[in-house]
Amino acid sequence: MRVLIVEDDTALADGLQRTLRQSGYAVDHAPNGELALRACAEEHYDLILLDVGLPGMDGFEVLRALRKRRTTGSILLLTARDMENDRVKGLDLGADDYVTKPFSLPELEARIRALIRRSKSVRSPRMRYGALQIDTVARRADVDGQPLELTPREWGVLEYLLAHAGQVVSKEQMLQALCSWDDSLTYNAFEVYVSRLRAKLQGAGLKIRTVRGFGYIFEDPDASH
Repeated sequence: MRVLIVEDDTALADGLQRTLRQSGYAVDHAPNGELALRACAEEHYDLILLDVGLPGMDGFEVLRALRKRRTTGSILLLTARDMENDRVKGLDLGADDYVTKPFSLPELEARIRALIRRSKSVRSPRMRYGALQIDTVARRADVDGQPLELTPREWGVLEYLLAHAGQVVSKEQMLQALCSWDDSLTYNAFEVYVSRLRAKLQGAGLKIRTVRGFGYIFEDPDASH
């Protein structure tokens, strides 16, 4: 899951980036509205944390521009304003939720999980692939009821492959989805994560097949052939 933080407070932005990366998200940061719009024109973000009190173009203007472009990612406003009309204005412009500064990190993460649940409401966050069962919101997986221990990076690789089950995906596509601007991952390191996943999924009877010269395909055992 790729997240963009639009926040001019460097200390706050750094803290949010560390917290979300530790939870396994790919995170980028834009310090102002102009750079945020440029980033969103070049990348797809599943979630945008948008500060209202930005210098120059404020968060409301950025929000208006994003929804005019029909940006599909969830938008969570970060605001120091506690006036009701500001909250109503943000929601009317297309924000999915808001938190008022100062906020606790556990509260913010809970709001993010709620937005993920909402965005996945059409497709259940709990999915089963053979003996593998995953919860994309709680970020947990088990094989025949036994917890599958995954690192945040391994979870990101697994989640991406499952989201594209039955499709061939290139290494470039996966690296772009899993890495932020200042977070690098080499092809060799990526292959190590795939190898670890293969070993952990052996007992589930699932296969991550290499498509030579292109990438990988997760073969969904429940799909009709």
